[in-house]
Amino acid sequence: MPRTQKNDNFIDKSFTVMADIILKILPANKKAKEAFIYYRDGMSAQADGEYAEALDNYREALTLEEDTYDRSYILYNMGLIYASNGDHEQALEYYHQSLDCNPRLPQALNNIAVIYHFQGEKIKEDGDPEAAEALFDKAAEYWKQAISMAPNNYIEAQNWLKTTGRSTMDIFF
Repeated sequence: MPRTQKNDNFIDKSFTVMADIILKILPANKKAKEAFIYYRDGMSAQADGEYAEALDNYREALTLEEDTYDRSYILYNMGLIYASNGDHEQALEYYHQSLDCNPRLPQALNNIAVIYHFQGEKIKEDGDPEAAEALFDKAAEYWKQAISMAPNNYIEAQNWLKTTGRSTMDIFF
């Protein structure tokens, strides 16, 4: 049964109805519309914590979706799932793929930085401060890129950059 028929809450049903209306009036080919249906079902499954189902839908959407901008969001969402499951290497791979499709995706840059920062903290706890600093430097570079695209976001990252001496800028915009 398609996910659109499983949703039983008002918000999901409303989203589905709106998405179906948009799909009918959009001047898109059949393949693009099918890709959107799989993407929409993937987002719904992801929101319900059904990550395996979401990944299946996203993979199917990727086989159909030709637009690189739309592909970037599918790949980004796949990265979110892997990150939330603790598979940081796989998450990084998907975030980087999303950036290959759309280099102006600050949320992917931010999430890459978060993973590098997390890995740096773990390595620091394990007693390798040099390796930790290298990861912190990588995190800083990704955060700087994300902040330059979305200067009103990532305030904690901006504070971390300033307090660690990795940025001397007070204002990023």
